Amino acid sequence: MKIHFLGTGTSQGIPVIGSNHPVCLSDDPHDNRLRSSILIEWDHQHILVDCGPDFRQQMLRIKNHKLDAILFTHEHSDHTAGIDDIRPYCFYNEAPMPIFAQERVMNNLKKRFDYVFETQNRYPGAPSVAPYVVTPYQEFLVGNKKVMPLLVQHGNLPILGYRFDKFAYLTDVKTLSEQTYSMLKDLDVLVLSALHLNTHQTHSNLEEALAHVNIIKPKQTYFTHMGYQMGFHAEVDKSLPKNINLAYDKLIIEI
Repeated sequence: MKIHFLGTGTSQGIPVIGSNHPVCLSDDPHDNRLRSSILIEWDHQHILVDCGPDFRQQMLRIKNHKLDAILFTHEHSDHTAGIDDIRPYCFYNEAPMPIFAQERVMNNLKKRFDYVFETQNRYPGAPSVAPYVVTPYQEFLVGNKKVMPLLVQHGNLPILGYRFDKFAYLTDVKTLSEQTYSMLKDLDVLVLSALHLNTHQTHSNLEEALAHVNIIKPKQTYFTHMGYQMGFHAEVDKSLPKNINLAYDKLIIEI
């Protein structure tokens, strides 16, 4: 399994428009972060987790020519606003794009992108999707891979993380239930959000993210969905405990 980190930034990305913060002005490419998303490859399958407003740019810069399905964690725009740009893949596949999300999220997408879901009188240039509603803790298949959707609290909003074999991707995390912790045992790699150093109402800061890792105990952890307030990548990364690192855009790992 190969994981491409397409973006590792928070909802505004880094640099933030108009910001003079030193991290936003950094020359280190590790400090330049698009909105968070990953692409997973296995057995010639290419599966996207979240499709944010930087999706087109992300696909172009890794020269990705194939997409087989999209999994959504939740409905916020930094995770969904790129859905119109899936149209080339729909044309290549000559079929609607399978998308997986909770019922609430699917209804939100249908309201915001009604033309994507239209089955009659379709505009010929519009993308098309095949929607599949996902229920937390009920395993489903994507291609030949079993995927376990895990409930995560994004403040008061229940969203999804996903486990694929011994890899798990959890973004926009504030708190995790005992049930979710119990289903994250024996991970080789955990990707977990860590917004920045300060307390936030709906996101884990670095200290809280480290506490989650201490409970889950994966072999390797990468933090994602980071704001500029986290600090410089090079400085923060070397301060972290063994086997914990900050992810960065265009990082590729294999499991």
